Amino acid sequence: MSLWKFPTFFLVMFTFFSCSFSSIFTITNNCPYTIWPGTLSGAGSPSLATTGFRLDPGLSVKLTSVPGWSGRIWARTGCTFDATGTGKCQTGDCGGRLECDGNGAAPPTSLFEITLGKGTDQDYYDVSMVDGYNLPLLAQPRGVYGGAACNATGCVTDINRGCPKELQVVGGDGYQGEGGVVGCRSACEAFGSDQYCCSGAFANPTTCQPSYYSTIFKRACPRAYSYAFDDGTSTFTCKAYEYDIVFCPSSYRNKKPKGTVLPPPISITVPPPPQSITEPYEKFQQDNSSSNAPLSFGVPTFLLVTMLLAILAMTQPLM
Repeated sequence: MSLWKFPTFFLVMFTFFSCSFSSIFTITNNCPYTIWPGTLSGAGSPSLATTGFRLDPGLSVKLTSVPGWSGRIWARTGCTFDATGTGKCQTGDCGGRLECDGNGAAPPTSLFEITLGKGTDQDYYDVSMVDGYNLPLLAQPRGVYGGAACNATGCVTDINRGCPKELQVVGGDGYQGEGGVVGCRSACEAFGSDQYCCSGAFANPTTCQPSYYSTIFKRACPRAYSYAFDDGTSTFTCKAYEYDIVFCPSSYRNKKPKGTVLPPPISITVPPPPQSITEPYEKFQQDNSSSNAPLSFGVPTFLLVTMLLAILAMTQPLM
């Protein structure tokens, strides 16, 4: 066998193996009104195919990433844009543009955050309320490499309905009812103190502890980040071909937008206890169990292609 065959073969294998671990983000709008998802890539990661777009009720968009990609995905609400893509959103605004183009989300915004592993390295992902909350959000891995089960995470409770008055962001365009609560700010954004922002003397996990306000978020959404050092119960690992990111995953399913689509805010300071949100997680894990989801290009296919390429390399005539 000629000397070039082995290096060429392994180069092909390396390229194929790396590409096979790219992931797809399927973003779905299950809300009964239009949202405008935004994406932001981390340092050193390329932008996705789009950094901002309109997504009407019931529709989904797939975005393909590259191995090692890191970034954030969120949804904007109450947006108006002109023909040039200039405008503004009530929540999640990113510089007043349809395409965010490197601008992050203005709080309060529910965030999906992920760092994809390269090669066989694990992905790290979470849903964060550290910058506040604007929409229910569920993140569900599908097509898991190796068949191991991975956890769904997110915040499926409508925190806006139980947001303390001092944290409320009130809208006025009628998409959630005239004068309805469209977002719930974090205590850091609302009050700006080091204690709530985990900054200054509180910039470490020893001095920065859960506050009254972060506990409200945590009780409503036990799997989501509620403050900066909430790592232990909020970061998850997996190695998945696809991540479903569903806005309004359960609360508004099967409802149609019609007039005032959401109930008015209710006068409570603490959202429902955690047990009220376990069922949606279990439902999604049963419906979209990663161990049962077929791989679009899984390990068996990879092994078959590897064998075929090896045979092809072995049978090449000497040069």
